[in-house]
Amino acid sequence: MRCITYAGETVLTTDDVAQALVTLTAAVANDGQAEAVRIPIVIESTGEQSEAELVIGVGNDVLSAPTDWDGEVPDFSDAAARLQSHRSFPRRVDSADETQASEQHVSDAHWDIEFNGFRTS
Repeated sequence: MRCITYAGETVLTTDDVAQALVTLTAAVANDGQAEAVRIPIVIESTGEQSEAELVIGVGNDVLSAPTDWDGEVPDFSDAAARLQSHRSFPRRVDSADETQASEQHVSDAHWDIEFNGFRTS
């Protein structure tokens, strides 16, 4: 379990949600944007599940820190997947895709006499 500190408040969520939230926050900020998101949380005093809404991105700091948890860890994997499916969430580029893109880029290059150099389409 992880504590998420945001705007002076702390909430508890699962490791996978916390990791996805921090990664997405950085990505949205890198795009120069801010967005509202909803994450599942556990209310520490009762162990009940709830949701928190927060704005992530530019100007919104999110801190994720480990915390002790004696109860059963809830399954928030659907919420983590939802955060990871966000359009700004970083994606790994498969090396085959990277090679194909590189080859496509090279084949699009041609000599431009007016430019006095290579150009791509």
